[in-house]
Amino acid sequence: YTQGPLLVLAGAGSGKTSVITRKIAYLVKHCGIPSHRITAMTFTNKAAREMKERVTKLMTREEAKGLSVSTFHNFGLNLLRLELKNTPLKNNFSILDADDCKRILMDLMHRDNLSGAESKELIAKAMKMISDWKNDLIPPEQAHTTCETQEDVQFAHLYQLYERNLRAYNAVDFDDLIVMPARLLQENAEVRDKWQNRVRYLLVDEYQDTNTAQYILVKLLVGVMGQFTAVGDDDQSIYAWRGAKPENMALLQTDFPNLKVVKLEQNYRSTQIIVKAANSIIANNKNQLEKNVFSDNEEGEKIKV
Repeated sequence: YTQGPLLVLAGAGSGKTSVITRKIAYLVKHCGIPSHRITAMTFTNKAAREMKERVTKLMTREEAKGLSVSTFHNFGLNLLRLELKNTPLKNNFSILDADDCKRILMDLMHRDNLSGAESKELIAKAMKMISDWKNDLIPPEQAHTTCETQEDVQFAHLYQLYERNLRAYNAVDFDDLIVMPARLLQENAEVRDKWQNRVRYLLVDEYQDTNTAQYILVKLLVGVMGQFTAVGDDDQSIYAWRGAKPENMALLQTDFPNLKVVKLEQNYRSTQIIVKAANSIIANNKNQLEKNVFSDNEEGEKIKV
């Protein structure tokens, strides 16, 4: 299915990665879309490597030339490097890891005489709050409007200082690798048009783990044409603690009214007993997307508790 946006709702063990790898090969071999106009995104370097290896086995080296299979963060990093003149960054900007970011926050708290600069717990809490604001695309100057406690107000103040420091150091943190490209595409029509033309077809794996910034990035890359395949399972979302919003899968139906949904419900990996036990637990989830996973494998050993 290549006529519009597609959501593949894929249960555990139903062959999610094969959907993406075979779809890429199909787009190149049968739809005449060159590899360099296809982008596939996933969440870990390991998954991206595995996907690329599997795709290259389905195509010749020439056919696979220029294909982009990467994590969201790597994609964002490449976009920032290519669009440097349209960002507040300069050449050779640095990417700070979590420890660097904690040190900056600690220094800022000391400099501002804020209580708790020695508390690892408070620093971790501030980092989490700043990360959540970023991933929800809330800029520093708006953060205070979401504050509920005095501590939140302190964190919003820190957020402003932290962002100023990052720019002064010509540095970004991991969240910026997605947030900055999303904002750039949102605010700059010329850059948006360029990237929408560049990415003729987009494929996204583990869609249930996208946060708001990733969702907006995908939406802005595919534009009104909506030439994409998203694969995921809202029952396998485990990253809410870092901003993942499984409801993004249901949101697709709102943002793309012509979305086609295909359900992969056969589990090839597990025994019938395992699948039935999992289903009985999953049935308690408050999901908007229903599916009924089944297995044709042997019944299998009983579950011991």
